[in-house]
Amino acid sequence: MKKVLVTGGCGLIGDYVCSGFLKKGFKVIAVDRQSSDYNASKENYKFYQAKPSDKNAYADVFMNHQIDTVIHLACTADNDFGHIITDSNIRESASCDSFIYRYAIAHDVKQFILISTTQVYQMPKTREPLREDDYCKPVTNYSKLKYDAEQTMIKDIGKAHEMVLAIVRVAPVYTKDFAGNLEAKITDPKDGTKFVYRTGEYGFHMCCVHNLVDFLLTFVQAAEDQSYNGIYNMADKHLTMASEIIEYMKANHRIGVVLQRNPPNTSLNMIKQLIDNKEMKVNYRFLDFTRILTNNMFDISKASKYCSFRWNVKNTK
Repeated sequence: MKKVLVTGGCGLIGDYVCSGFLKKGFKVIAVDRQSSDYNASKENYKFYQAKPSDKNAYADVFMNHQIDTVIHLACTADNDFGHIITDSNIRESASCDSFIYRYAIAHDVKQFILISTTQVYQMPKTREPLREDDYCKPVTNYSKLKYDAEQTMIKDIGKAHEMVLAIVRVAPVYTKDFAGNLEAKITDPKDGTKFVYRTGEYGFHMCCVHNLVDFLLTFVQAAEDQSYNGIYNMADKHLTMASEIIEYMKANHRIGVVLQRNPPNTSLNMIKQLIDNKEMKVNYRFLDFTRILTNNMFDISKASKYCSFRWNVKNTK
């Protein structure tokens, strides 16, 4: 049985990733700062408690297990970190990256998958989908944290000629029970009111966690050599419309009154953006009013070779 190490394995995303691999017959080792009951009683599951910066604890894990695949979820928003990303979080992520890549090389790991974010891209003014080779310009704390993790991985593991390396840039995630990223798209951060422009005929590219899990399961089973190396965008097949978010929230969560607004003047939006730049830097869920109607998408055709993207806001579990 192949062994998969999932860092951040007891977070929101980590629980589902570990569960998916257990169902497929893998042995799963989860490392996280605190345990979770989600997979605790399942066969072939083992948990180690450690902070992402605990070098010695990770050394013991690699020493005591012949790990085939690492899925590096530690220091990921909504999994290991909250939506406010601090300078301390950035330092903790860098500390983890400083040793985990080298451990993977030293212990002959066959596959290493880093979970990153679509926030690393410079968002275009056009509606052309963003592809993996498009220009990156990380400006928020979280995008800088993940972009640095990507660059460190390329530098440290790029010399490992036998290891399969993948960077998965994931759009903001959701499940039926987790709506924080969706709710942020219809919430005015100034006063917390829920709103929609016109009838909500605009959307955001989000990622159902179950689509990410489906991709990881298929990719790990298929990726046998370095021809699979590279960056993969991960998001739902279609945009999640603002009107769909409202219906989802009404069906699964409390939402209250939703105000209908007309889109504000573009120049006023730009002024508001300058005022909000400080919050945008630290808040992973920051709602950028200057881009709310742009309907930007990420090109997922590369990842589509391994995933059908069958999950969306209407059928998520």
